[in-house]
Amino acid sequence: MDLTFTEEQDELRKVVRSFLAKHSDEAEVRRLAADPRGHDPALWRRTAGELGLQSLAVPEEYGGSGFGYVDLGIVFEEAGRALLSGPYFATVALAAEALLRCDDEQARHDLLPGIVSGDTVATLAFTEESGRWDESGIGLTAANTSAGWRLTGTKTYVPDGHLADLLLVAARTAAGISLFAVEAADAQGLTLTPLPTLDQTRRQARSTFTDTPARLLGTEGAAWPVLERTLATASVLLAAEQVGGASAALDAAVEYAKIREQYGRPIGSFQGIKHKCADMLMEIESARSAAYAGLWALDAGDEREIGIAAALARTVCSEVFTRVAGANIQVHGGIGFTWEHPAHLYLKRAKSSEVLLGPPSYHRELLAARLGI
Repeated sequence: MDLTFTEEQDELRKVVRSFLAKHSDEAEVRRLAADPRGHDPALWRRTAGELGLQSLAVPEEYGGSGFGYVDLGIVFEEAGRALLSGPYFATVALAAEALLRCDDEQARHDLLPGIVSGDTVATLAFTEESGRWDESGIGLTAANTSAGWRLTGTKTYVPDGHLADLLLVAARTAAGISLFAVEAADAQGLTLTPLPTLDQTRRQARSTFTDTPARLLGTEGAAWPVLERTLATASVLLAAEQVGGASAALDAAVEYAKIREQYGRPIGSFQGIKHKCADMLMEIESARSAAYAGLWALDAGDEREIGIAAALARTVCSEVFTRVAGANIQVHGGIGFTWEHPAHLYLKRAKSSEVLLGPPSYHRELLAARLGI
């Protein structure tokens, strides 16, 4: 296994960082935070058409570029650094991955091209009122009627669910956990309700299904392994995003420590600040190693290693991002607590990401189980 980035991957990072610096700067992040949608459809189409970010890890037979997860992780890391607003995580890390994992070739041919082109915003509707990300948390039911499959129940905390053209819904049938596709535009009995969120750069919604027509993906009752692998992949990609956010917070803290003076000296010359920044750097590098190990495991394709690496990456990166985002505010002092300063945006993203896909305690339990402890 090659544990270094190629020249092409380094160039991908440069291109994505440059693009996001222009189109997802602080002013744009704040503008979208005030927008009820939290999303710029024009930018969404540009990321698909100009950069091909939605298609990066989708195989060529479905219209994608056929790159690997390491390449995709680079994009997520840069997206986290820029606090990219919109449904990229929901569409690419959750919905597209679920389609790639399910045993339904026709569904892939039907649904992935829209994601690749930027015409489709998609998400995975998994959690319910309990907020659980395991198999026991799925209670929404699906019934096979004379008119086809129908869904009844409520999903909540659905990432970017209010924007979704396509919802992939985890449901319980007589045969077990199954996966269904619902196209929102013409779905009867579907209600999408935006939810208030701490992190306004990543929106959530409640999806209510009342005898809603749905398309079964793959085999009835066989979806839990598909969903488990999807969540493992999404966990690694979210960990990469968290590393990017933590890195941006550290950069902001160091830059401020260089220019803010007290007693005629930059505060970065004081031992307390120097040690805090050094601790932040060490934690970020540990988190980066965990996230990158997860990306390399995904490309290697070892299912056991993927599960272990995903749980480890989510545990480490969640806690590090939250600590670093909080330390950034401390370095900035009083100004860091104000609405006008961007430090709070990173702390809110950190706290939101910490519980998305399950809190660190949940992933520690997964890690212990997967290690056989």
